[in-house]
Formats: sequence, C-alpha cells, structure tokens
Amino acid sequence: MENINLNSIPKNLPVPKNDGLCDHLEGMEIPDIKLLTQSEENLKLRRKETFRLILYCYPMTGRPDKPLLKNWDNIPGARGCTPENCSFRDHYEELIKLNALPIGITTQIPSDIKEMVNRLNINYDILSDCNLELVRSLNLPTFSIGKMIFIKRLTMIINNIKIEKVFYPIFPPDKHVYEVISWLKIKQKINSNE
Repeated sequence: MENINLNSIPKNLPVPKNDGLCDHLEGMEIPDIKLLTQSEENLKLRRKETFRLILYCYPMTGRPDKPLLKNWDNIPGARGCTPENCSFRDHYEELIKLNALPIGITTQIPSDIKEMVNRLNINYDILSDCNLELVRSLNLPTFSIGKMIFIKRLTMIINNIKIEKVFYPIFPPDKHVYEVISWLKIKQKINSNE
C-alpha cells in the first residue's frame, strides 16, 4: 500500500467551484430525523437549543489500513476530511465558548466513523447518514464513485431548528474552522449589541 499521510492536504488539489447546489438551504428547518452516532446510538437533529449546532458534512475519512479510493485526490473537495475533523477537534473549546457545538456528518457507516473517532480522539459526535436521510430531506449535494454516494463538503449552522448559515464550497478544509469561528464571533457581537 502506498504511504499516504491522511492528516495533511496535498498541494495542487482541485478547488471545488460553487455549483449553487446549497443555495436553497439557508432559512430551511432541519428535518425531524435521527442519525446514528459513532457508538450506533440515535441522535436527533431537530431540537430547540440555547446553543447553535455546527453540522459540518464531509465525504469520507481515510483509514491508515486501507488505500484511498482510486482518483480520490482528483475530485474537487474530496480530500481533506481527516484534517478538517482534526481542526474542529482542536478548536472544540473555542466553539463551545462561542455557544456552538460541532457535529460531523458523513455517509460512512458507524464502524468506519468509530475507527476515525478513536484514532483521532474526536470528543463530540460524528453522525452516519449512510441511509441518505439527511441528504434526501435537505437535497444536499453529493457525488458518487461506483455505488458509493458521498456528501459534498459543506457546513450548516443551525439556530434552534433553522439553518442560519451555510458554508459551501469549502476549501481548504483544514482552515474552514476559522471561517466558522469568525462568523460566530460576528454573530455574538451583533447579539450583544441588540
């Protein structure tokens, strides 16, 4: 197996373009569905909270014991899921202080997610949309390789049950958390001035 560093982003990756496939999301309500966590427990997405939910969707995290899918690096926006998860993990406390909770979402099965969560010490939930419930409910953008369907990388910030902000496309994925933090700080400042 070729030696691939899953924790870094190679140079010269193709940059995803805005195809408009997320333009409909802001203002929508999050559907009343439950998705499986890495521990195979159901987590309800539609809930009224005093904090915001950061639902960051990504295609697939690689595993050290398996090669990446063929031509994975040539798909705009596909590579960089492990570094993105690590960046949200590393800024978890700052996000909590900004009254926001990160939750990752992928179409991978819970056992693959559990391997990644344990390996990378992710301290919050990563959800499996392997049955494409969220994808279909919100008409999220996807891409396919063979029979496998992957969510394109995007982030939705949920305030109560409404999608308040959407980030799409996202590049580079390892720096995206700074966009989220910046937006949350602006919202916090606006709210404190009201």
